[in-house]
Amino acid sequence: MNWTGEARELAALETGARAALDRLAPMAVPEGAVLFAPGETVKGYVIVLSGHVGVHLIGPNGRDLLLYEVAPGQSCIQSTLGLLGGDDYSAEATATTPTRLVLVPRPVFLELLDRSPAFRKVVFAAFAERMQAMMQLIETMSFMRVEARLAALILDRADEDGSLAMTQAEIARAIGTAREVVSRRLDRLARAGAIRAERGRIRIRDRAVLEALVADPAV
Repeated sequence: MNWTGEARELAALETGARAALDRLAPMAVPEGAVLFAPGETVKGYVIVLSGHVGVHLIGPNGRDLLLYEVAPGQSCIQSTLGLLGGDDYSAEATATTPTRLVLVPRPVFLELLDRSPAFRKVVFAAFAERMQAMMQLIETMSFMRVEARLAALILDRADEDGSLAMTQAEIARAIGTAREVVSRRLDRLARAGAIRAERGRIRIRDRAVLEALVADPAV
């Protein structure tokens, strides 16, 4: 099966590079499957065809921070760094939905990187995009109050009907704080009339209040 036809970012690959990738078999992983963990050796380059993967940094106290998410067409910076620099994984990746992906083994990855200009362009363009997103995460964590990060998350991820389906634990991981802190901030936003918090769902009641928090994000 020519699975490369499912990945838009690979559309410009040379025939030989595409054939080398198509010899690899996609794999299906269930929701909740751990794809890699800190200290493990990087085995290959991950290409997500469908589904979703979350990459978390686990602290010594067991709390985790969502570093980034990998959707179809996006790259896993942990894998790329490990393949290029030889380092082990320092984070944990978990499939957040049933996911279909291809693992490009290190020898195949390095060979394609060496002989395929189109593959190099795909890898480094995705790497640059991911690095920029990581810099934005660092800026957000350093200079935005928890309230501003929470308001920005709600506004950014809410559906068209103004609701967000996330648990408090998921929100805490996404904005880099504790679940208890999220619970207190949600209560405060609810009392201010900005949201209505339900079990596993948040509904926006006053968007202007949230936007004001984002507009004044200083720690």
